[in-house]
Amino acid sequence: MLKFWKKKPADEAPDGLAKDPDQVEPDLAQFSPQPSALSPAEKRSWRDRLAGSVLNRDIRTLFSRNPQLDETLLDELETALISADVGIAASTALVEDLRKRMARREFADADALLAALRGDLVALLAPVAEPIRVDPDARPYVILMVGVNGVGKTTTIGKIARRLQTQGRSVLLAAGDTFRAAAVEQLKTWGERNEVPVIAQGPGADSASVIFDALQSAQSRDIDVLIADTAGRLHTQTGLMDELTKIRRVLTKLDANAPHEVLLVIDGTTGQNAINQTRQFRAAIGVTGLVVTKLDGTAKGGVVFALAKEFGLPIRYVGLGETAEDLRIFNPAAFVDALLPADIGRLESGGS
Repeated sequence: MLKFWKKKPADEAPDGLAKDPDQVEPDLAQFSPQPSALSPAEKRSWRDRLAGSVLNRDIRTLFSRNPQLDETLLDELETALISADVGIAASTALVEDLRKRMARREFADADALLAALRGDLVALLAPVAEPIRVDPDARPYVILMVGVNGVGKTTTIGKIARRLQTQGRSVLLAAGDTFRAAAVEQLKTWGERNEVPVIAQGPGADSASVIFDALQSAQSRDIDVLIADTAGRLHTQTGLMDELTKIRRVLTKLDANAPHEVLLVIDGTTGQNAINQTRQFRAAIGVTGLVVTKLDGTAKGGVVFALAKEFGLPIRYVGLGETAEDLRIFNPAAFVDALLPADIGRLESGGS
């Protein structure tokens, strides 16, 4: 077995990037549907990265073309939400709420309806905005990363490791994706970059064995958090899904409660297929949280709402770019604020 160990510099600041507002764990009670609830830095950051989303574009086009409060607006709004992967169930519920309130004449104009939609979207997401909370009594705290091929799982591991380091925690990585040699090398690169040790074996090694050895090493070294990579697999591949069950089984031989967290990494551009992935992985391994990647650029973004409506699983992080700092603690108000225009007047005047 090949082991890599990098000693953490003694003078490394324990709070690391703590001054970054996105490093602060959000207080769910403070979420507000109003853009003013966010600092200017936060609004620029999220809005810049999500401005190209389909939902942002379609909502802007819809309200600019038809600012009148009528059934046509509501029908087109529902179509826009479904097209942006918000999902039929969530889209129907959102528009039905707006329809009832419009019938009660709660909205003076389209701006008021847009504000109500903003509030409903934030309310839908607020219950699932739960960052990882490492249990100090679970030492090491074991995080198992799962997902299909190409979702950015290994990169996400490196970013989470970096974030945990900035919180003053020691981290060890397990290269459990033994089917793809590039995944092992990629994880080693992240380890070297962040001074994090990586436990790995040769190509084709048994994934459960690698992760078992990594847990033994983490226990002997008194590591705070072990993050274990696994091979990407389609949710329809029964044999590979069974392998996840084996990994959980062997880990319990060393720690009856391991893994303490099972993070499913979802590609935000996959749309409604993310629902099927989540359903199958949850049945196979018991998913406890989600990481939604690739939400920047042209991602539809609406799948986040569909996932919240369908499963209610905590969204631990979202990926808004390539750098380590672009893995963000999920903030519903910032997310919705970036996806929806502030008001119709600003749209008509060419504002953003």
